[in-house]
Amino acid sequence: MVLKNAKILVIDDDADVLTALRLLLKPLVKEVVTEKNPSNILSQIEKANYEIIILDMNFNGLVNTGNEGIFWLNKIQKQKPETSVILMTAYADIDLAIRGLKEGASDFLMKPWKNEKIIETITTILNNKKSKTAQKDNLNSNSVAIIGDSDVMNDVFVKLKKVAPTDANVLVLGENGTGKDLIARALHDHSNRRDKPFVKVDVGALTASLFESELFGYKKGAFTDAKEDRKGRFEAANGGTLFLDEIGNISLSQQVRLLTVLQNRQVTPLGSNEAIPVDIRLICATNINPQVLADENKFRKDLIYRINTVDIIAPPLRDRGTDITELSHHFVSLYAEKYNKNAFSFDSGFISKLKKHDFPGNVRELQYVLERAVIMTDGTTLNPDDLVFSSIERTSTSTSLETKSLNLDDLEKNAILTVLDKHKGNVSKSAKELGITRAALYRRLQKYEL
Repeated sequence: MVLKNAKILVIDDDADVLTALRLLLKPLVKEVVTEKNPSNILSQIEKANYEIIILDMNFNGLVNTGNEGIFWLNKIQKQKPETSVILMTAYADIDLAIRGLKEGASDFLMKPWKNEKIIETITTILNNKKSKTAQKDNLNSNSVAIIGDSDVMNDVFVKLKKVAPTDANVLVLGENGTGKDLIARALHDHSNRRDKPFVKVDVGALTASLFESELFGYKKGAFTDAKEDRKGRFEAANGGTLFLDEIGNISLSQQVRLLTVLQNRQVTPLGSNEAIPVDIRLICATNINPQVLADENKFRKDLIYRINTVDIIAPPLRDRGTDITELSHHFVSLYAEKYNKNAFSFDSGFISKLKKHDFPGNVRELQYVLERAVIMTDGTTLNPDDLVFSSIERTSTSTSLETKSLNLDDLEKNAILTVLDKHKGNVSKSAKELGITRAALYRRLQKYEL
């Protein structure tokens, strides 16, 4: 039963509610933790992973009566997006609870509750989480491990599961370092061609003279150094998958030659007049913006349609929420073993510093940063000072104002959120720092639906 292994956090300022839920759930689940002060939510979820948080929607003296639950829901989702949240509310706040569902809550319960309903709701959520995890584990069961449990990564897993068993051509889009090659490999490993070759070619690095000989092969004597027949990558991948990386960097003439092969499904090696049929599943990848690819002066539209039956976007690390924590544990463990070091623990500020960095180099940058930290650290606890970010990558501090919104409403909303976060939702302190009255702050909270 999924309940037996569950850890649940209950947050309510009513001691009777906390006692009742603890007595109800304690015999059924692995652990029940209760918390009366919502200001302690973030520290509670930082030190432990909870499958479910049961969150009251009203607390005294915080943010705005009726909106406290939404405020803390957003905070939880930002810090632990993989955690399911059940909102508790009175009947009069039903509209607010529905808004909570739209904001990402898993479900809501009305007070006074029925014990059977609470248990049923929790069991349903846990079963759904188990199903999603099994789906992700299935995708990771072979040679490729794609790590992450954020919403954007779960969207990728769903798409992989649907597309992998087909022979559809796939275009993988994403910034450098996001793991496009891992997605390509996962598509192959979970396809009907998994027992056949997976051949990767960085076509963007091929010169014009090498492009045809590498992809289509050549016959002995076709050119000066052709001392024997050689199969091209298309032939090598016959029956399996051909992965063309950096497809957006090939020239228009190379695009024409590639399009011809894809249309005819046959290659003609250099120095030969005999066409050889090939059966491949094609996966391409590029870090170039799709809008740039749509420019026919740079990329042929007929080739785009040929290679892009389905596209999968590898999300940047900055959009992956708490995946950074899971990835950090993975890489640190990997490099500790590689360099024969003892297991590491993380200082409380270590992950916090990582989360504040925007990682323009994405997962690849995170990997290198953590490898350096493991190598250079003498002890067994990694601290914020052990993190050194490369000056090669663009950092968040170099982001120009041109990329940020200068809309006055956006500026005011962001200022309010920043100050509320600083004072942990305390309206009086926040209003004082903003230089406005409590009433004025409440009006703005209502205006921006905070």
